[in-house]
Amino acid sequence: MNEQRIFPGVLLIGFGLYFFLHQSAFTWVKPYLGWPALLFITGLAFLAQGFKGDGSGLVPGVVLSGFGFHFYVVDYLGWWANDTGVFLLIIAVGFLLQHQQTGRGLLNGVLFLALAAVMLFYGTVKQWLGPVGSFWQFWPLILIVVGGYLLFVKKNSGPARKKT
Repeated sequence: MNEQRIFPGVLLIGFGLYFFLHQSAFTWVKPYLGWPALLFITGLAFLAQGFKGDGSGLVPGVVLSGFGFHFYVVDYLGWWANDTGVFLLIIAVGFLLQHQQTGRGLLNGVLFLALAAVMLFYGTVKQWLGPVGSFWQFWPLILIVVGGYLLFVKKNSGPARKKT
């Protein structure tokens, strides 16, 4: 029961601070009080719930706080990539953190990490492949085929289910 109070507690404290700073005379903090701050606060609440509870809030926590953080730093840090691969990397970190805490989500984390690496370093990978790189244009089809295989062909290797 105590674990169920963590998320709303952190969320209310975070939103209270957000609105307090919005109404305060601290002008230096006003540029940071946009919608990314609300994503970040909500993500922190999920992270607190995930670390204190069963770990189920870790992925949404990392995703929301990571996206909120990304939308702030992309304008201030010249070296920060503004690419779709960054979002996939944030999701990968969420699944890998969930795996570290609960033992679940490793495959998802590795898949998102691989996709993020491909997207972030697409030009470099294409250069490395050289003349063989012409097949590289078909990598989305490979993803579709593997996903279709996992959904429709591969049998459930988990415990047997009763037919009703």
